[in-house]
Amino acid sequence: MKSPLRSPPRPGAGGRGRFLFTLMQCSPFLIALAVLVIELTPAHFIYTGPFLTAVPALAAVTMGPRGTAAATALALAISVITATHNDAWGSLQVYTNFLALGLVSAAGFITSGAMQARRQRELDQVRRIAVAAQDVVLRPVPARLGPVAAGSLCLAAGTGARVGGDLYEAVETPYGVRMIVGDVRGKGLSAVRAVAVVLGAFREAVHYEDELVEVMNRCSAALRREVAVPGAYGEEVLLEGFITALVAQVPDEPVVQLVNRGHPPPLLLHRGGATPLVPSSPLPPLGLEDLAGDLPAKPESYPFVPGDRLLLYTDGVIEARDRDGEFFALPENMEGIRAGTPPQVFLELLHDALVRHTGGDLADDVAMILADRHGTR
Repeated sequence: MKSPLRSPPRPGAGGRGRFLFTLMQCSPFLIALAVLVIELTPAHFIYTGPFLTAVPALAAVTMGPRGTAAATALALAISVITATHNDAWGSLQVYTNFLALGLVSAAGFITSGAMQARRQRELDQVRRIAVAAQDVVLRPVPARLGPVAAGSLCLAAGTGARVGGDLYEAVETPYGVRMIVGDVRGKGLSAVRAVAVVLGAFREAVHYEDELVEVMNRCSAALRREVAVPGAYGEEVLLEGFITALVAQVPDEPVVQLVNRGHPPPLLLHRGGATPLVPSSPLPPLGLEDLAGDLPAKPESYPFVPGDRLLLYTDGVIEARDRDGEFFALPENMEGIRAGTPPQVFLELLHDALVRHTGGDLADDVAMILADRHGTR
């Protein structure tokens, strides 16, 4: 099955586009170097004044105010060096070059600042629209759901205005509290659309399907229907798409039932120790069912007694790295939080620890649901 999960590449995001942009950024300094070589060699009979004037002008286009200031300083330094080397101080040509360089630099600095401010305003506007679109799809988890006290947290990575594909939901049903957490491969509107499809299927199926496996199957079937719409997605979006998903059910009995389709295993905090609930038989993500044989008909069950905590999360948590490349130690950080901390506060403390670990630079989106088992509903 192909899924609408992979975002198309951004214009200019390929290798050729990156190379051309890097070349444009380097061009002011290459020109400055060429002027210096010409002036310090027998080729100094070439008039280089216009070339140096172009240095801050080119920098203003691609490098912002700071880059323009650096290019201006370099051009001025080269002008001083060449005028001294050629014993040209006092000539009208030297002072004309300095005047032209100053005027172009001032104009470039002002223009660059205005362009940067405009781009920032446009990016902020797109970010607000993207966040609003994501808020329509995702909603906070209620603080109390039957026998469960819950909390949720969703953080966007520092990827500009591109919304991510993390999803979560928790619903109280006649069969118990049912939760889902998932991660769509890719970003952008195609990922948000896939999130909406899966969450829509989950929110309906949890109230009518008595088997937890069937809830997951309904989510998978919704994706297949979405892909089958002719022309709904471009070919570049359909390739290599999948969703990792985990569905959990907390009935009145002191257990938690899980169906894991390629997602990081949840962590069970029992008596101060965090244990991953690893499935006995790994299953493929949604969208890759063709890679597996017969899928199991029953969920896996684990003890989940009053006082226990269950954390469902996306891979952006455990794959977060610090400056030394070390992964975030999620179990140890869970164990370090004081017992009895309310679920939402617990997640905020995990968030603080994650920000400290990464220095505030998240490379991937993060979604978490924490469920505290209190007793029967």
